[in-house]
Order: sequence, then structure tokens, then C-alpha cells
Amino acid sequence: MAAPEERELSQEQTEKLLQFQDLTGIESMDQCRQTLQQHNWNIEAAVQDRLNEQEGVPSVFNTTPSRPLQVNTADHRVYSYVVSRPQPRGLLGWGYYLIMLPFRFTYYTLLDVFRFAIRFIRPDPRSRVTDPVGDIISFIQVFEEKYGRIHPVFYQGTYSQALNDAKQELRFLLVYLHGEDHQDSDNFCRNTLCTPEITHFINSRMLFWACSTNKPEGFRVSQALRENTYPFLAMIMLKDRRMTVVGRLEGLIQPQDLINQLTFIMEANQTYLVSERLEREERNQTQVLRQQQDEAYLASLRADQEKERKRKEKQEQKRREEEEAQMRQLAEERKKRNLQEEKERISECLPAEPQPDHPDTLKIIFKMPNDTRVERRFLFTQSLSVIHDFLFSLQETPEKFQIVANFPRRVLPCLPTEEVPVPPTLQEAGLSRSQLLFVQDLTDE
Repeated sequence: MAAPEERELSQEQTEKLLQFQDLTGIESMDQCRQTLQQHNWNIEAAVQDRLNEQEGVPSVFNTTPSRPLQVNTADHRVYSYVVSRPQPRGLLGWGYYLIMLPFRFTYYTLLDVFRFAIRFIRPDPRSRVTDPVGDIISFIQVFEEKYGRIHPVFYQGTYSQALNDAKQELRFLLVYLHGEDHQDSDNFCRNTLCTPEITHFINSRMLFWACSTNKPEGFRVSQALRENTYPFLAMIMLKDRRMTVVGRLEGLIQPQDLINQLTFIMEANQTYLVSERLEREERNQTQVLRQQQDEAYLASLRADQEKERKRKEKQEQKRREEEEAQMRQLAEERKKRNLQEEKERISECLPAEPQPDHPDTLKIIFKMPNDTRVERRFLFTQSLSVIHDFLFSLQETPEKFQIVANFPRRVLPCLPTEEVPVPPTLQEAGLSRSQLLFVQDLTDE
């Protein structure tokens, strides 16, 4: 039994295969066929998935990657803004800073050594992402419990999904990585991120995705974006057909400063989105034009096929009619030939015409259906079937007929029936020595 991919394609599938190859430019027919089969021969979905792959989005049929969707972070034109921690002021401030410096250094050093030792003994559990959406939902719940519900709208999906939506919608994506152990994270969330002006600004201009780096999904994104300190914000957009980091904001930033920096990044990169929108519209128009051309071609092809089908049907009908006419003609000729042979046979079997001076002779005049007259002598002792056979043997006599006598008008029983198995004689039928009989045509009855 042939494998599914080796089975013959239907006409509709063949048309879709050629159309998909034309739209995507893939030379390998086997690759086109495999792609369409993966999409259940849905050509729109197959073409869209192919375009996504060309633009950096993985195919929906690829296995889930161990890392999030790749984002270009090596662009040297990335805008970076780092907020340094404020320096101590006055003698008291510097004194407190110098006294606490050894303790801070020792604390963070021991903490890093402890974490390194733990990770050396046991792999970091954050490296295994098993439920990325669950990580996001859990972070949002903890965030709202701690900081309230006034905050930018969190994207409730994975990082890859957020990237894909931002790409499809041609919007900016702002990514926030929350470092729970960092000393500035709490201040940033309370006094910057959750303020009404920041909430309104972000909600009206971009998508917002956030997660804690203590969650596997957040840790995976942290490895991809390689932040240096917290709070960390990254602005991502579609640039040169790739999702690219165009801005990095690190450190404790104030609300108005954050708005100014985000506005600057958006204005500096807005032309890329406009250009991408124009290119996408052009691609869509080209695709629509190709689709219209393909539909017109398929409509023309179907019309030609319909014309060809009707032409063949007409030819087949004409051939059948000619065959039927030929068969009818042959049957008619065979029927005429058999009738002629039957007339000749009956004519040869007819008794001879009696002499005029025979005492039992009677003369009968037959008026034929074509108004001609035929005259012949018979004997009174002969059966009515004799005059029927005589008339049947004549060329001008129709195939079916009956003999009618007048005064009184009656049909002579010339042929045997169930009621009269033996036809009567001419004398029994009451014919006179000179008799006029009418021959009626029954062929069409």
C-alpha cells in the first residue's frame, strides 16, 4: 500500500500545489507538497507560515524552542540609557556609605558564591521552562498583591507570543524584567511603573510584557537580553524585517524621565515602522493581485474545462444519435426486407385465379387506401383469409390493414381469432358475385 505522500493528487490539490509554488518561489515540488500537507492543503495558512519563516518567525510546525524567539540584540544603533545610583551627599552620607560598603560587598559576594555553589551542585531550575504562561500569570498575581491594580496592562502570554503579536500589529513592545532581589525594584514599581501617567502612556502606545527573573520564563528572556542591572526595560520593534532591540533603559528611572526616554526611542524609530507598514501593504497588494490573477486563471481554466466538457458531451450525444438513427434505419430496412419476403412467400402460396365462366366465381373490387382499385376473381368456397393473403401480397397494400364491406357496414373476419378460429368462406360472409370492398390502413394505430 502506497504511503500517504505517494498517493496521486486530485485536480484541486494539483492546482493548489502549483499556486503555492508560484506564490512562494520554492523550486522543490516535494517541499511545496509537504508544506501544504502539514497545513491540510490550506493554501492561505501555508503561504502565511512561509512568509513568517522568511521574516524570522519559526514555523508553527517546529518544536517549541528551548529559548524564546530570537531577537536582534547586536545592533550597534541600540539606544542605551543607564541611570546611576545617586552619590552620597554630605559628610554624614559619605560616612554611612563607607561604613555600609564592606557589609554590602560581603553580603552580595557571599550571596553570589552561594548561588554559584548551588547551581554547580544542582542545575538552576529556572533553566527548565515547563509552563511559560503559568509563570506570567503567577508574576502578575504577585505583582498586583504587592503593588495594586494600577499598572500598565500586562501581556498575558509568553515572550514569543508577545514578539509575534508586536510584529504582526507593527507595534512597539516594551519588556520589563523584574529583579526581585534588587534594592531598586520595589521603588521603581511603586513610584514609577504604577503611576497613572506611566500607565496611560504605555497602554496607549505599545504592548507591555513583564516577568520576574526568578521565573523560568523571565530567566530565559533575561539570558536573551543580557541585562546588566535592574530595573531593566527593553524596547523591541520590527526593524529590517527582524524583531530588534532598539532601546535599553537600566537603573532606577523617574516617571517623567521614563516617558521622555521612551518617546525619544519611538520617534527615532518610527520611520522603520512606517516603512514596514508600506512594505507590508505593498506585499499584501501584490499577494491580493496574485490571488486575483490566480482566481481569474482558475476561473478561465474551469470555463475552458466546462466548454471542453460540453463539447465532448455534444459530440457524444451526436454520436449516439447517429448510431441510433443508423440502427433505426437498419431495423427499418430489415423490417421492409422481411415484409417483402413475406409478401413474396404468400404470393407464391395463393391459389390460382378461377376462370370467369366458373359457376362459383365472384368478382371483388378492392378500393385501396391510396384510392386505387384492384380487381380479382375468387371462389365462393374459398376462405376470407385468401382475399386477405391476396391483398397482403400486393406492393401497395400497407403492412396492417382490415377489409370493410358496406350495406351493411362490417369488418370482414379474415384472420383467425379466439372467437372465430377458422375464418368463414366468402359465401358464408354474405358476399355477392360482384362485390366492392374497402381496404383500411391500420399501420399507425
